[in-house]
Amino acid sequence: MADECFRHPRLAAIYDSLDPGRGDLDAYISMAEELRARRVLDIGCGTGVFALMLASVGVEVVAVDPAEASIAVARGKPGSERVRWVHGDATALPSLCVDLATMTANVAQAIVDPQIWHQTLEGAYAALRPGGHLVFETRDPARRAWQEWNRPATHGVTQVPHIGAVESWVDLVDVRLPLVTFRRTYLFVADQQRLTSQSTLRFREREEVMEDLVAQGYVVEKVRDAPDRPGREFVFLARRPGPAEGTG
Repeated sequence: MADECFRHPRLAAIYDSLDPGRGDLDAYISMAEELRARRVLDIGCGTGVFALMLASVGVEVVAVDPAEASIAVARGKPGSERVRWVHGDATALPSLCVDLATMTANVAQAIVDPQIWHQTLEGAYAALRPGGHLVFETRDPARRAWQEWNRPATHGVTQVPHIGAVESWVDLVDVRLPLVTFRRTYLFVADQQRLTSQSTLRFREREEVMEDLVAQGYVVEKVRDAPDRPGREFVFLARRPGPAEGTG
């Protein structure tokens, strides 16, 4: 199930305003161009920012997310008719044949259950054409990113169009590696409504992810650095083998 910040209609509606700087997606656009991907599966599309970026340059996009409220926000955006929106997850996809599958931002880490993680990799594999690629990122556990997830470092007030001021912050709840749990709090100043969203991320080691990919039949081509967060994240570039390579 998606976290409350994605599935609660009022929180989904303000998500983009509270996270406006999406420079992290530029690297994915560049990789789509590098791989000459014309058909892309965006797993965990959220409010559709990346899917719409791809569609705006003529890429055929299937965008899937388990949070119906986030999908509704995405469908309300200009250009949304160019994207095929699917309410669900990668464990139960329609029949597809795409050049590239992606999981941007926290999507891969938000899949904390090992069985569902393996099923997600399997679902992405099935959706890819032979020779197609899966690209996703995950934080390096050694950098201990959760140490910065506290109220003094994250507190802020955002002016959201048509809604007004929203005060928000993050509190670290629990660290039991590989799982880290934190809680976001949102205060709508106009009516003083307070909403919270608790999230858990799984911090996987680089070798663990590579083993999972190989077990599902992928060839791991590269593990890159995130250009906007050097030294903090692993960006995995894996390929479904072509016919001449076998299925692994």
